[in-house]
Amino acid sequence: MFRTPELRSDEREVIELIARLRDDLGGRIAEPRRWSGSLRRMAFARAVQGSNSIEGYNASLDDVAAVVEDEATIEAGEETQKALAGYRDAMTYVLQVAGDPHFVVDAGVLKALHFMMMRDRLDKNPGVWRKGEIYVRNDDSGEVVYEGPDAELVPGLIDELIESATKGDYPDIDGEILVPAAMAHLNLVMIHPFSDGNGRMARCLQTLLLAREDIIAPIFSSIEEFLGRNTPAYYDVLAEVGRGSWNPRRDARPWLRFCLRAHYIQIQTVLRRRVEAEKLWLACQELAEDRGLPERVTAGMVAAAYGLRVRRSAYRSEVMESTGEEIADLTASRDLRSLVDAGLLEPIGERRTRYYVASDSVKAVRERIRVDRPPPAESDPFERARSGRQLKLPT
Repeated sequence: MFRTPELRSDEREVIELIARLRDDLGGRIAEPRRWSGSLRRMAFARAVQGSNSIEGYNASLDDVAAVVEDEATIEAGEETQKALAGYRDAMTYVLQVAGDPHFVVDAGVLKALHFMMMRDRLDKNPGVWRKGEIYVRNDDSGEVVYEGPDAELVPGLIDELIESATKGDYPDIDGEILVPAAMAHLNLVMIHPFSDGNGRMARCLQTLLLAREDIIAPIFSSIEEFLGRNTPAYYDVLAEVGRGSWNPRRDARPWLRFCLRAHYIQIQTVLRRRVEAEKLWLACQELAEDRGLPERVTAGMVAAAYGLRVRRSAYRSEVMESTGEEIADLTASRDLRSLVDAGLLEPIGERRTRYYVASDSVKAVRERIRVDRPPPAESDPFERARSGRQLKLPT
């Protein structure tokens, strides 16, 4: 197994910095708030989108959100839809069991997650360890860039991986899960235990281990969106550590530092989005109140403002998650018609294919908030650690 390198002082400082950011986010979303539902849903969709884009399954956020709600997509092809749906199911399971104190991560869980992801590709042996050699090839050149360990070693290596990830086989860092979760990701990728889908499995396992720590809402622990947006850098660091074949004596430090940087940037991104989500909810709520509409319609307006198609079933889900109010189909239809009549949503299509998008007035609200967005986070938390500069949190 690739072992955790002894942590340097700047790495420990970055871990503490990330912990402060997560504590801040946790405090800001701990109490139920109307806008937090949309923040969670968008985070889930972005994680599914990011992890699948790395494997070449590219889809718009709108199509990913549709798959999450088990609705029809507009642009995504059938193969992409199936890949997104499989990952959606696996991630939903991860988030469902994250808070269960009796849940145990073991080889059976990994196989089950893999089956969820790959169930539409029986030729790839979903849920079964590979039985032969495994090679990773460069899609452009066809060149073999990595060769995994012998198949007969896989069961034992997986057992060792789980033991290390779940029982604290890492340096004393006050129980912080970032390091063992990152190492579990690296080791699963390098073991390559399945015929296909190993990258998605490794990312999902990392998210599972992070979510079980129960520091903040589980979906905000994931760095899958960051990895999707930085795929070349992700591949480069894996290639730097792997160097073409299974050799766990190599230094895993470049990978660990890459993951810490990813967490630092991703959590600051979420904090900025939290501020925007609250502002957007309040602005849309004000538009609804000005037109004499009930507060619950704000949920549909916010989804549309993010660029999502709003169907009746999705609107009911938005209302339920944001306000806790369960509404009937008839009420949902009336609300959506009222939003159209008020000039806040625009209908597209007829009858069963109908959905709704943001009107120009709602788009303008979203754009005003985007213009006021603070600058991006620093890309190098290690530089901040070295300089000793104070962290300024988004407000």
